[in-house]
Amino acid sequence: MSSDESKLASSVPLGEIDVSRPELFRDDTWRPWFDRLRKEAPVHYLADSVNGPFWSVSSHKLIKEVDGNNEVFSSSSEWGGIAIADPPVAGEGEIQGQSFITMDEPQHAPQRMAVAPTVAPTNLTEIEPLIRERAIDILENLPVGKSFNWVQEVSIELTARMLATLFDFPYEERRKLVYWSDLATAIPEVTGDDSIDMKKRYDDLMQAAGAFYQLWMSKIGQPAGFDLISMLQNNEATASINEDPDRFLGTILLLIVGGNDTTRNSISGGVIGLNKYPDEYQKIRDNPKLIPNMVSEIIRWQTPVIHMRRTALQDYELGGKQIRKGEKVVMWYLSGNRDESVFEDADKLIVDRPNARAHVSFGFGVHRCMGNRLAELQLRILWEEITKRFHTVELVGDVERISNNFIRGIKDVPVRLHPI
Repeated sequence: MSSDESKLASSVPLGEIDVSRPELFRDDTWRPWFDRLRKEAPVHYLADSVNGPFWSVSSHKLIKEVDGNNEVFSSSSEWGGIAIADPPVAGEGEIQGQSFITMDEPQHAPQRMAVAPTVAPTNLTEIEPLIRERAIDILENLPVGKSFNWVQEVSIELTARMLATLFDFPYEERRKLVYWSDLATAIPEVTGDDSIDMKKRYDDLMQAAGAFYQLWMSKIGQPAGFDLISMLQNNEATASINEDPDRFLGTILLLIVGGNDTTRNSISGGVIGLNKYPDEYQKIRDNPKLIPNMVSEIIRWQTPVIHMRRTALQDYELGGKQIRKGEKVVMWYLSGNRDESVFEDADKLIVDRPNARAHVSFGFGVHRCMGNRLAELQLRILWEEITKRFHTVELVGDVERISNNFIRGIKDVPVRLHPI
């Protein structure tokens, strides 16, 4: 982080600070801005931005207060949904994509419960050998002695393989799932890129809808499986979801993004963090029992989902500030996970951090990430297998991050392997 960015963050008038600018996350210059908000205005109002007026909630404690109060703070698409960027107005060439994450109770719970068995502990135990087999296959076939992009060869490949399994999607077409996941958050308000071809985005997401509709139809009358499509078909709350195009595509995209982004970007973020703090990698090589805790610490340190948005259903006082009904409230998970009042030396990756699991990366309350255990399982297995094979996964070039204020995505992590 440059001293220039710190000076800029300290000099801008408090009321003009806009932490939703996508370039902050692309350039990895967000820290001083959130440091200032946590110290001076943990509940902060910005009257004017690309995304309209909004409240920023940046402290760990207050994020949990908002996330845990779904009676006051709505996730419903009727009130604007879960992202700082408002959903598009319905019309030709626009995809609204409703799903259970953008529902309040009582609609939310039955829809969520329909797919929850896929990531239940008993099912995870059954698929653990498959995850390990695929992780080993990927690691054993990586190039040794030359640099390559860890994101493409490991992070994306492992998550693509798992997504194909979870959906029972054609394995040879698994990279389409990753592409569609990236498209889901590729809108100018999120990326800061006005050159995005929204017509192509729409057409490609319609291809995704078509592919999943065909998959859905192919499973009708078949014995119920443990894949996500079968789960949706065999639950009363979601059995006819295919008859509502917006809800069908929205639910599919939610499950793809949920199964892709947390794991993929934490796999990449872990390599970055352990290169920045190499003594921490030595700790897990000396004591592999630390790996489960390290996984939680990587998820805290990386924070794959930067924010979640809610809308106030009534007037509410938060942190001494008066929030009015209808106002947009943004919980900055990335900031909450760097809150020094909760995490000592919060900017550092510490694999044996005692309270690593106190992170807010998975959210809190009724909308807590459903697939959190699957993400942790994939990361644990991968790092168990990495430490058996490599002294180091050495970072040998500059990291390239994506411009996005919702997903903390990583595009390029150039590495070289040093086998044991």
